[in-house]
Amino acid sequence: MISQFAVNAFIASSTYVLLGLGFALVYRAARFFHFAHGAVFASGPYLLLIFVQCAGVSWPASVVLSVACVCVLGCAMEVMAYGPIRRAHSSPIVLALASLGIYVVLQNVISLIFGDDTKSIRTGVVREGINVLGARITPIQITTICVSIVLVIGLALFLRYAKLGRAMRAVANDPELANLSGIDSDRVILWAFAIGSALAGIAGILVALDVDMTPTMGMNALMMGVVAVIIGGVSSIPGIALGALLLGMAQQFGVWWISSQWQDAIAFIILLVFLLFRPQGFMGRKVKKAVV
Repeated sequence: MISQFAVNAFIASSTYVLLGLGFALVYRAARFFHFAHGAVFASGPYLLLIFVQCAGVSWPASVVLSVACVCVLGCAMEVMAYGPIRRAHSSPIVLALASLGIYVVLQNVISLIFGDDTKSIRTGVVREGINVLGARITPIQITTICVSIVLVIGLALFLRYAKLGRAMRAVANDPELANLSGIDSDRVILWAFAIGSALAGIAGILVALDVDMTPTMGMNALMMGVVAVIIGGVSSIPGIALGALLLGMAQQFGVWWISSQWQDAIAFIILLVFLLFRPQGFMGRKVKKAVV
C-alpha cells in the first residue's frame, strides 16, 4: 500500500515539476502571474487529438506538431498581448488580469470546439500496470516520470551552459542591467514563453494519455505547479523539483490518512505555511529590499 502511494506521488510530482518549471521561466523573465499557462497545458492534448484523430498524422509527428503549436501559442500571447501591455509600462496586476482573460477565452474556445465532456487520446486496450516493489505502474506513467527527469536535467544544463540560457538567467536577475549589457530582453522573454509553453504542453499530453482530458483541466494543474514553485523557490530548478516531490508525497499520503477530497486542501495548507514562514521557498534566496 505504501509503495503504491509513493509511486503515485512520483507520477503526480512529474507533472507538477514540468508545469512549475514552465511557469517559473515565464514568471522570472516577464515578472507576472501567467494564468494562461493553464490553458497552454490544456491545449497540448487537444492539439494532439486534432493531429492524430482528425488529420491522421502519425503519433510521433503529432506529438512534435502539438508541442510546436503550443510554443507558437505561448509566443503569440507575448507578441500580441503581454508585450504591448508591458511596453505601455503597465503594472504586473494588469498583465495578470490580461492573462486571466486569455485563459478564460482559450478554455471556452476549447469547450466550444470539443465540448465539455471528457475526451481520450489513449489507444489500445487498457492493461494492468507493471508490478514494481508491490506497486502497479503503467507504461505511460513510467514514460511520464522518465520524460520529466530528462527535461528537468536538460533545462538545468541549458540554463547553466547555453548562451541563451545564461541570457535568460541574466534577464531574470536584473532586466535593466541585462539590457545595458547588450541582451535583448524582449527576445529572451519570447524564448521563455516558447520553452515554458513547450513544457506545459508536454505535461498536458502526458496527463491526458494517463487520465484523459477536459477543457477545465488546466487551472487546477497550474495551481499545483505554482505551489511546487513556491515551496521549492522560483529561482531554483532543484528546489522546484523537490517542491513538486514534497507536494506529491503530501497529497498522496494525505489521501491514505484522511480522504481524497483533501488533496487540494493539503496543497494549499502547505502553500500557506511556506508563505508565512519561508516565502522564498526552501531553496530560494531572500529578496533584499531596496532603500530609496
